Amino acid sequence: MRLAALAPELPDLDRHAAVVFDRRLSRASPRPVAVALSGGGDSVALLLAAHTWALTAGRPLLALTLDHGLQPQGAAWTQACAARAAALGVGFQALSWTGDKPTTGLPAAARAARHRLLADAARGAGAAVIVMGHTADDIAEARAMRAAGGSTPEPREWGPSPAWPEGRRIFLLRPLLGVRRGEIRGWLTARGEAWIEDPANADPRYARARARRDLAPDAPVSPAPATPDTHALAAATTMDAAGVLLIERDLLRAATMEQALAFVGAACLCAAGTTRPSSAERIGALADRLQTAQAFAATLAGARIEADDREVRFLREPGEAARGGLAPLVVAGGETAVWDGRFEIDGPGEVRALAGHAARLPKEDRAVLSVHTPKARAALPMDGDRLIEARPLALARLHAACGLVAREPD
Repeated sequence: MRLAALAPELPDLDRHAAVVFDRRLSRASPRPVAVALSGGGDSVALLLAAHTWALTAGRPLLALTLDHGLQPQGAAWTQACAARAAALGVGFQALSWTGDKPTTGLPAAARAARHRLLADAARGAGAAVIVMGHTADDIAEARAMRAAGGSTPEPREWGPSPAWPEGRRIFLLRPLLGVRRGEIRGWLTARGEAWIEDPANADPRYARARARRDLAPDAPVSPAPATPDTHALAAATTMDAAGVLLIERDLLRAATMEQALAFVGAACLCAAGTTRPSSAERIGALADRLQTAQAFAATLAGARIEADDREVRFLREPGEAARGGLAPLVVAGGETAVWDGRFEIDGPGEVRALAGHAARLPKEDRAVLSVHTPKARAALPMDGDRLIEARPLALARLHAACGLVAREPD
């Protein structure tokens, strides 16, 4: 969408962004809104537009700048971002990606680290939303990269953070997706603003830089295609105290194959607490079976799927313990941690899977186990000789993944 094509009452980037902010954010919330600020033109424009909106809404902003440690100018860029935030009266936090960097797959690893560190910082500040400066050009570049064999996801206006478990209950908002990068640069220039140019954006060794180089500045960019509507399936899903997701099988039988594919893929990841989806072929085969009358059990992406004629259950595959999953976790006093990507647990404690230790439980805990499907019991968390009071995360994660959370949560 071109700025000139917007309605007459929206002639300016500030106004364009404000429409999106008001659609997704609450003016009544006291929470800060986190802004991902790299110092590049897109993120500078985003910060300026967010600042204009925040002044009218009475919302505090927090600018988050990440130094990936990949450019010698990184520290200077962080300082420039801090100065820009200070000039606007905006809070600021500097983040760093430390440690060894991979020799292959660096862009994907950097992207994952960025989301993880931004989510942690946002949560620590009490923010539920991180706004990011992706533009229509980023949509076109992602499509070009996938056409060349890559797996870069297409940015969308609103959705849950892809980092897990760091990104739990954190959402991403991209208010500039309808605007071309060139238009943003023109808007900044007209305001007398400067920005940082990262040389990596022009380095042909990277697929993103090649896609950017080959993208015509005036080429039309169509909006992201609509995702399959899985709202009804997610809303009809329930969860028990063991974190098992349950849905009536008739609902999956009645769904379109596109809906079933999207729901099943999300439900497996959420129930298993994992982040790496299985292949589309395997998800498709499972969705096919679920739309039949056949009773069966299967495993996929760390999840166990149990289907009878009436109900489908998605749970953690306890056999993961033998393959290195379900690892123990020490939680310090006063801390909250996520064990196995599925349960939020308050410390202190040393958490491990119940598998092989059920006989040590006291009588009252063994009685609790009897209400759970047998395979779910082995993947429950325990501390010492007792079951732990833990908060399962699977259903909230599924609701976010399936688009049931369309605005900033309270």
